[in-house]
Amino acid sequence: MTGFARAEGEHEGQNWTWELKSVNGRGLDLKLRTPPGFDGLEQPARAAANAKFKRGSLQANLQLARAAEGAANVRVDLDLARKLIEAGAAFVKDKRVKKPRWDGILQARGVILAEDGAEMSEQARAALEAALIAGFHQALAGLDAARRAEGRSLAAILTEAADRLDALIAAARASAATAPAALLERIRQRLEALAPEIKLDPARLAQEAALAAARADVAEELERLAAHALELRALISKPEPAGRRLDFLSQELTREANTLCSKSSELELTRIGLDLKTVIDQIKEQAANVE
Repeated sequence: MTGFARAEGEHEGQNWTWELKSVNGRGLDLKLRTPPGFDGLEQPARAAANAKFKRGSLQANLQLARAAEGAANVRVDLDLARKLIEAGAAFVKDKRVKKPRWDGILQARGVILAEDGAEMSEQARAALEAALIAGFHQALAGLDAARRAEGRSLAAILTEAADRLDALIAAARASAATAPAALLERIRQRLEALAPEIKLDPARLAQEAALAAARADVAEELERLAAHALELRALISKPEPAGRRLDFLSQELTREANTLCSKSSELELTRIGLDLKTVIDQIKEQAANVE
């Protein structure tokens, strides 16, 4: 499911901003970007995201800035910069990469350090990280609200698809009910065209029509389609995450619709089966957006 949330706050002169984005994903994947020195936030952030969501590709970005009155001095870790240059010297010599630019080196993690960050006590850092994690929870709540709003829209779309399934299944039942009589007439016409001089035995003709109708019987497929449509409505109404179940359900619906089309002996029933497959494809597409 898609969504966006932003949370801002301040702690001891440090202004922080969390930005969270969510796009569709089969599982849950969190990509976390934090300033240098705050790698310790990753584990509690992942735990919070796992507790809140089951599916989706999440991107979380943390920005820190000291208030103007308490702006920190920064320094460049020249030893680290020198090591980075030396590590890439062989690649530059072989012309496998371009010579590094100073502005690019400065963007490497750990090259630029805040002087006050190095001097921050363990207790102060723990308090700051606790405030940042609290802000992350706040951003998660905003993202959850955005995803729930999208979920309500998806529920309306899936409910409409369930209505179309029910209508098509009812039409398929009506078409299938007329199939035996249509088969009997079609067999009679073919036999008369092949051998008009032969008198047809009504009992024999009825027997052949019954065998053909048995091979084309789609009653079981229609019953399973109806059961799956009922399950779709149940999943829409339940508060629990239903994305994975919807994936599986769409596969089962597709299987039954394919069998219906393959067994159909009537053009109208085949057309209905194709319409069913179109609706099922739409359900499958929307299932990827569901938590």
